[in-house]
Amino acid sequence: MRALLAVLLLAGPAVAQENSGLAELVTREELRGFEPVGRVDIENGGFCTGTLIAPDLVLTAAHCAMEPGGPIAADRITFRAGLAYGTALVEAQVLRTVVDPAYRPVDPAPPEIIERDVALLQLAEPIPSALISPYAVARPTSGDEVSVVSYAQGREEALSWQRVCHVVGREGRLIAFDCEVSFGSSGAPVLDRSGYRPRIVSIVSAGGEYEGEAVSFGMELPAQVDWLKAALRRGEVTSEATAPAAAEGGASPSAMPGKPAKRIVLQGEDATRRSGARFVSP
Repeated sequence: MRALLAVLLLAGPAVAQENSGLAELVTREELRGFEPVGRVDIENGGFCTGTLIAPDLVLTAAHCAMEPGGPIAADRITFRAGLAYGTALVEAQVLRTVVDPAYRPVDPAPPEIIERDVALLQLAEPIPSALISPYAVARPTSGDEVSVVSYAQGREEALSWQRVCHVVGREGRLIAFDCEVSFGSSGAPVLDRSGYRPRIVSIVSAGGEYEGEAVSFGMELPAQVDWLKAALRRGEVTSEATAPAAAEGGASPSAMPGKPAKRIVLQGEDATRRSGARFVSP
């Protein structure tokens, strides 16, 4: 991984570039345009960052849907869009998860694992586009300026936006960034904001240091996301929520709507949710 990182940095820009600091997004006005980004909370576990890419699909890192013993049960995962100090724009229960079967939650993660560190979370009920308009997934442009919105350890109560950070290298489908991310930032969208609306060009997968400088890794997304969507359509899911007990003998679990998406104000959170999900150190 060190050799790979050296190659990435050698392939990056030769001139140092200045990044912006982090801006906390709390008010409805500050969140405007970033509504699709939310916290992915795991019951009796940690949290990650995820982004709505369709009314019923959240994009995040695969290691946020897996644990050493296997998949995390879908009904242990909740998506809270725009969560800020206890108030979420929308809270939605996860119905199904899908991860590439070739993905393994190993630490440190080799390049072929980072490339597959992508998961889709299908929500029990779609979030109306009139309420939150999903982001599109796109290929990275040739430019090196990107933006990241994430939760992280020490700033888990509200989204933080780094308006400007940079791509420092590319190799195959891997991309290295100098964005400010940490535990809990896993799955955070790396955004191209050069157009009218931000587009997701990568997500945060792994991070570490090189010569005293923080570096994070992501991957190109379109092909991997398309594959996961197709697997979901085929019913090849990694985890599926259990149907409510009242439904036994009735509709199959895959037909159950589960808990609908709703606006919500959260009360005191369990302290076990305050530690970030695994953030791999190369």
